Amino acid sequence: METPFSCGLVWLRRDLRVSDHAALHQALKHCQRVHVAFVFDTEILDALPRADRRVEFIRESLVEVDARLRELAGHPKAGLIVRHGVAKDKIVKLAQHLQAQAVFANHDDEPLALARDIQVRGHLADHGIVLHTFKDHVIFERNEVLTQSAKPFSVFTPYKNAWLKKVTPEDLQAFEVAALAQRLAPRPDDLAHPVPSLADIGFEPTNLQALKIPTGESGAQALLQDFLTRIDHYEDTRNFPAVKGPSYLSVHLRFGTVSIRQLAREAHARMQAGSTGASVWLSELIWRDFYVQVLHNFAHVGQGQSFKPDYDAIRWEHGPHAHKLFDAWCEARTGYPLVDAAMRQINQTGYMHN
Repeated sequence: METPFSCGLVWLRRDLRVSDHAALHQALKHCQRVHVAFVFDTEILDALPRADRRVEFIRESLVEVDARLRELAGHPKAGLIVRHGVAKDKIVKLAQHLQAQAVFANHDDEPLALARDIQVRGHLADHGIVLHTFKDHVIFERNEVLTQSAKPFSVFTPYKNAWLKKVTPEDLQAFEVAALAQRLAPRPDDLAHPVPSLADIGFEPTNLQALKIPTGESGAQALLQDFLTRIDHYEDTRNFPAVKGPSYLSVHLRFGTVSIRQLAREAHARMQAGSTGASVWLSELIWRDFYVQVLHNFAHVGQGQSFKPDYDAIRWEHGPHAHKLFDAWCEARTGYPLVDAAMRQINQTGYMHN
């Protein structure tokens, strides 16, 4: 197998897992030695409250990534390199320090992420290092599903129909990692540190553990296996707030602790076998692809404008009265029973019904 790079660096962002990982697969395939890193980006973290469930979820998931990398490599010095600072600077310095010829990452189509990646690509190029990025967060992205006139879709149902017509088993196939894991490199001594604690990066523990929200790839797999015992009834159960109907995988999809290919593969196979519930759930996964392509193809959406321009004319409440109304909604005091029940649920459990 061709390995044009002696050393490569995988930059984790919203893909906090080891299995079925596009960028990691490509790095292992094309590099003799591979390091894996994550940066706690202060450009994002500085604006957050000091107790933030998202940060704690990320931190706990990274602990599992670190352990899994060492396990796969079969070397105690292997593992995850974690930095804290401005990501676009830290990742360039780290690539130089490791003498990497290439950095591998997965696509992130959010506007700020795209702007960051443009800067990183340029700074890496200044040092003779290339940045390779790959599709991983969705099944189809950007311009992969278009209308018959080669235009992006603006309505979901036609997009879904085109998606289902286009998808093949190859699109849902997992990226192999374990078979190439011998190329995971030991970390240099100055970088072989444990994943920093919340306190190390200036944060405090939250009630994440009390909410019993499972973290990491193992947590995602446990939720998935539980949901697969209920998926055939999803079409009905999702509409009853008091019933355990959802998959509860939303946060795992957000941070990539589960592969979208695995989820779509499971749902698609069950749909083909006649499961209505799986068909409905697959539709919701396709909604994710739809919105990602909207973000890519309709620039005004990423600039803070409404998808439909007419909605930009909505007049919103402002000032103290608006804040009181917002607080009443957050605290389940609107007076609308279903709304308040939903808010109590998310406040107490971290999840909200469909």
